[in-house]
Amino acid sequence: MPITASNFIDLANNGFYDGLTFHRVIPNFMAQFGCPYSKDPTSRRAGTGGPDGNTSYTNLGDGSTVNRDRGGNIPDELTAEISNEPGTVSMANTGQPNSGGSQFFINVVHNSFLDWFDDSTPSKHPVFGKVRSEADLKLIQDIVSVPSRSDRPITPVVMEKITIVEE
Repeated sequence: MPITASNFIDLANNGFYDGLTFHRVIPNFMAQFGCPYSKDPTSRRAGTGGPDGNTSYTNLGDGSTVNRDRGGNIPDELTAEISNEPGTVSMANTGQPNSGGSQFFINVVHNSFLDWFDDSTPSKHPVFGKVRSEADLKLIQDIVSVPSRSDRPITPVVMEKITIVEE
């Protein structure tokens, strides 16, 4: 999933995610993150935003330039059949084609109905990453377990910084 992963890496390396909050947490489902409006955890717009439109980044898989549309959305990358298993990181979208941008979610259970290749629902959420350890998955499980109202944490869960480490 080089287009989707490269988008995430570009945004992380440019500080896009720094200081944002998890704006949607649902026990036994997932934690969603990546909306710029969530920097203010009380914003009613949290969960509706994305990166700036008409911007571009480099596809780290082949070196090509990928353009975000005027809404900041990237092309759908429905290629690898990787299921939405616990600990996987998937691109969030509005349900419309090519509507993913900066928001993603981390699954805490197997949500196969979200797989882009599962025809049982119209949901199409491609997996583009995975947490590195059981401790990481435990942290996400703790995040989805915080007290919430309408799936929004009552006490904000803030991502101070995302650092990309190449191995």
